[in-house]
Amino acid sequence: MRLRVLFFDAVGTLFRVRGSVGQVYGQVAAEYGVRVDPQALDRAFGRVFAQAPAPACPGLTGSPLPDWERAWWRQVVRETFAQVGSLAAFGEHRFEDFFTQLFEHFAGADPWELYPETLPVLRALQQEGIQLGVISNFDSRLPRVLQQLQLDPYFSSLTLSAQVGYAKPHPLIFRAALAAQGIPPEAAGHIGDSHREDYQGAKAVGLRALWLDRERKESSCPERIEDLWGSLSMLNGPKQN
Repeated sequence: MRLRVLFFDAVGTLFRVRGSVGQVYGQVAAEYGVRVDPQALDRAFGRVFAQAPAPACPGLTGSPLPDWERAWWRQVVRETFAQVGSLAAFGEHRFEDFFTQLFEHFAGADPWELYPETLPVLRALQQEGIQLGVISNFDSRLPRVLQQLQLDPYFSSLTLSAQVGYAKPHPLIFRAALAAQGIPPEAAGHIGDSHREDYQGAKAVGLRALWLDRERKESSCPERIEDLWGSLSMLNGPKQN
């Protein structure tokens, strides 16, 4: 079946943090008189993020959802600074002010940058008549981020883990994205930088899948690409799942 829709992951696929998470956290913390080694923050964030619960809460919808998302990220940030021994330097009230500023900072364009090939590839796919969508474990700030990065006009659907109640690689987030586009899995593809969440998750539901391995971690995956230009290979026909 001809490819009709191509879904993308967001962070690490379409755009990335400018510099590093540790650098951004450290820059905002410095405004509150707390100075921390960015590399130490990067290491701590990596550990905390990997151990955090899935960024989704089944059954939670409506007005409570933004508060839940904020609390999820507050715990991640709090534990990150606790692991580097800098949490007490804020004081409780100042930490809340710091976190509020940091949380809103990541809703804008400043901490993000597009990969060089992102816009040319999206334009090329649209010119081929392919509908584009996003499937992401990001939160409800993502629409603002896409707008700030001028990416929102390219996408006809946006499926977020927090809003669906299930995070990748759970099959229900992929099925929700397919339902939003009104297509069967064999007419859709998905590209993302996580082998487990994006590549394996999409294949398990029957989508054509490519693993975006920008860091060239391995070469054994038969459906591996090193940049988004490789996504154009999906136009040549279905991959074998």
